[in-house]
Amino acid sequence: MNTSKVMETLKAILVDLGIPPTSLAEETLLYGHLRLDSVETVRLSLELKRQLGIDLKLGTRQDITLAQICGLAQLGRSLSQET
Repeated sequence: MNTSKVMETLKAILVDLGIPPTSLAEETLLYGHLRLDSVETVRLSLELKRQLGIDLKLGTRQDITLAQICGLAQLGRSLSQET
């Protein structure tokens, strides 16, 4: 799965959580810009796992951009395919 597909899916999940599409860009921070709360973060993690098979633990202690999530997703998928 390529990065653009992951980004497309990530944005769709965030829109389903009520985030306006115009607020979503690669450099968008989950907490700094979107102000996701812990429930929304868990829902995002669960949807990423359900839709893409990616198990990411998104904590609230460190902010992360949408592009970084895509990078982690790609790395995670590469690692799981090697084992």
